[in-house]
Amino acid sequence: MRIKRGVNAVKKRRKIFKLSKGYFGCKSKNYRIARQAVMKSLRYAYVGRKRRKRDMRSLWIARINAGARLNGLSYSKLMHGLKVAGIDLNRKMLAELAVSDEKAFASLCEKAKAAI
Repeated sequence: MRIKRGVNAVKKRRKIFKLSKGYFGCKSKNYRIARQAVMKSLRYAYVGRKRRKRDMRSLWIARINAGARLNGLSYSKLMHGLKVAGIDLNRKMLAELAVSDEKAFASLCEKAKAAI
């Protein structure tokens, strides 16, 4: 008795077409091209998840630097002062303070200046 694989093949194709939905032209209609497009897009997504972490960190550093310079410090001096003062805040929270709560960020800058 032979094994027919039609059901599995259709499932495999359906999975690829579901992932390629919305792609332009043949990339969503033609199985062979859709498979290539999906493989490439999944690779881009994997790289993008790593890249987003880098981009967010650089954004936080830029915001902290801008806030620090308004208070008469450079980014590196601020971070060194906070470390010496024993204030352990991550860059995400520091950036949030620099944007939303300037008074609290200014008080952190004063503590960092005093510690240096």
